[in-house]
Amino acid sequence: MKILFFRSVWGLEDLPTLADKFKKIKAGRFDGVEFDVPLDVPACKRARQVLDDLGLAVIAQQWRTTGQTVAEHIADFDPQYERALLLKPLYLNSHTGRDHFSIEENLEIFDHTSALAQRHGLEVYHETHRGRALFSAPASAQFLAARPQLKLVADFSHWCCVHESLLADQTERVERAIKNSFAIHARVGHAEGPQVPDPRDPLWQPNLEAHLSWWKKIIEQRRAEGCPLLPITPEFGPAPYMTWLPHTQSPIADLWEINVFMREWLKERIQIS
Repeated sequence: MKILFFRSVWGLEDLPTLADKFKKIKAGRFDGVEFDVPLDVPACKRARQVLDDLGLAVIAQQWRTTGQTVAEHIADFDPQYERALLLKPLYLNSHTGRDHFSIEENLEIFDHTSALAQRHGLEVYHETHRGRALFSAPASAQFLAARPQLKLVADFSHWCCVHESLLADQTERVERAIKNSFAIHARVGHAEGPQVPDPRDPLWQPNLEAHLSWWKKIIEQRRAEGCPLLPITPEFGPAPYMTWLPHTQSPIADLWEINVFMREWLKERIQIS
C-alpha cells in the first residue's frame, strides 16, 4: 500500500491564487493537494489544468453545506458534487449533515451522497467533524451501525475536543470508526480544542502518541485489506485553530513549518509504502 501526503490550501490565504498555492505545495514536496471545490465551473477547469501541469494528486473537499432542513442541505451539496467531478479527485471529502439533525435526517443525506457516488463514480468520504453528523464517537457509531458501508476521513482531533479527553473511554467506538477510515487528517487535538498550539512542544507528546496509535491502526487495517492507497493530510490550520499571541493577531508558530514537521514526523514512524 502506498501512502501519499497531501497539503490543504487552508492556511495559505496569503497567496493570491489557487495556482500560487498549488505551486507552493508542489515545491514543499507534498504528493498532492486537498482543497474546497471552487465556486464556479471555469475555476474548476483552471484548477484541474494547473494540477495536471504540476503533477499533483487531488482531494476535493466540501464544507459549505448549510441549511436548517435536509432539503436545504442537499441543495447545497449537489452543485458542489457536480463541480467536484470536473476536478477528477481521488474522492470528495464531505462535511456531511448537521449535529442537530435527527438520525433519520442525517441518514437521508448519507444515502443521497451514496446514490450520487454510485451514479457518477466519485466516492464521498465523510469527515469526523464537529457540528456535522459525525461530530462525536457515539453519534458516528450509530451511523456506522445503520450504514456499515460509509467511508470516513478520520480527524479524531475533533472528538478529543467534543469529549474533552484523549478518548480513553471511547475505545470501542474509535475502533469501530477506524475500520471505516480510508483517509487521515493528521491534526492533533487536546481536551479543550481540536489543535494543540505546537506539536513540536514536548508538552504535547502524549497527544501526538495517542493520535499516532489511531493512525497506525488505520494504516494496518487498510494494508491488511490490500488497499492500494492511503491519503494523509497534515491539517494544522490558521487562527482561530492556531492560537494568536495576545493583542497582536500574530500566530504563535509558523503554520507551514508545523505541517511539514507533521509529515516528516509521521514518515519516521510509519511504513509509507
